[in-house]
Amino acid sequence: MEIELVEVKAEDIMAERQAMYDAFMKAVPWGIGLTAAILILIYLIWG
Repeated sequence: MEIELVEVKAEDIMAERQAMYDAFMKAVPWGIGLTAAILILIYLIWG
């Protein structure tokens, strides 16, 4: 078994983290909206 050690550059790490942050920021409004919709639905049904 061989393990290749490759130099990791800061630009690669930052690009990966920026992509993760962008995906998270796209998911936040959906999560908030879904939570609000569920709470309103619960209120309307069992209010």
